[in-house]
Amino acid sequence: MKRIVLSLMLIAVLGLSFTSCRETKEKTENAVEEATEATENAASDAANAVEDAANDAADAASEAMDDATDAANDAVDSVKEGAEDIANDVKDAANEAVDKAKEAGNEAMDKAQEAGNKVIDDAKKAGNDAMDKMKENN
Repeated sequence: MKRIVLSLMLIAVLGLSFTSCRETKEKTENAVEEATEATENAASDAANAVEDAANDAADAASEAMDDATDAANDAVDSVKEGAEDIANDVKDAANEAVDKAKEAGNEAMDKAQEAGNKVIDDAKKAGNDAMDKMKENN
């Protein structure tokens, strides 16, 4: 009888053991499936996050390039305007210098003409005076 009871107990323990292992196996399989699914979801989420970050970085870089281009164009325009202003100032100064030189030349010519006329008048007067003295002496 002891053997029968012990055999039954052994069969019961083995039966429970197999049943327990079967449940453990199913639980393990479920846990593995859930872990696999969670890993796939996490990988997909990570890939989406990386893609979004890359897109955001590309957009930011594009905007930075646009801003830099605009700033460079503004700088070029500013330099052009400054150069045009300087060129106009130089042109105005040159025109003013030419006008002053013309005035000075005209004044010099007028003074030279006056001086020449005075010399001529003085020479005429001296000639007339000399003629008068000769007439008186004769």
